[in-house]
Amino acid sequence: MTSYCDHCGGPAEEGDHASCLAARAMEPPRYCARCRRRMVVQVTPGGWSACCVEHGPLSG
Repeated sequence: MTSYCDHCGGPAEEGDHASCLAARAMEPPRYCARCRRRMVVQVTPGGWSACCVEHGPLSG
């Protein structure tokens, strides 16, 4: 099963995702790591929540 970068949506095994990891330190995920779908993301003062229509909610 292929996994995807939750920041850029590209295949996690391909390419260098160092800049994605650095960006994720300050930003919520934008793509589902399981299916590569763009997620609905809400940022609040206390954190963030994201929801994939296929795999459900995430929070942080």
